[in-house]
Amino acid sequence: MRFILKILAAPFALVFTVLAFFCTFVLAASEKVFGFVSGLVLIGSVILFIQGETLGGVLFLVIAFVVSPYGLPALAMKLSEGIANIGGSLRDFLAS
Repeated sequence: MRFILKILAAPFALVFTVLAFFCTFVLAASEKVFGFVSGLVLIGSVILFIQGETLGGVLFLVIAFVVSPYGLPALAMKLSEGIANIGGSLRDFLAS
């Protein structure tokens, strides 16, 4: 019975491993783009604050935080780590 479960789990382990590597690659590539966009939006918020547009400045600050490395990219990294953990657990099951 355990052998049949290992045969069924092998394709899933492969898919999760490849998906984790792909997600890590995409995150590394998009990290620079998100950092650049976050900087531009931050500059825009400072300009809005100088012009007296407080609501627009606060809105731009929130957007800058969301696209900064502490916003969406951090959430995507946690999801990528979860996928990698699932793949690792399946590989450990196959090795035992």
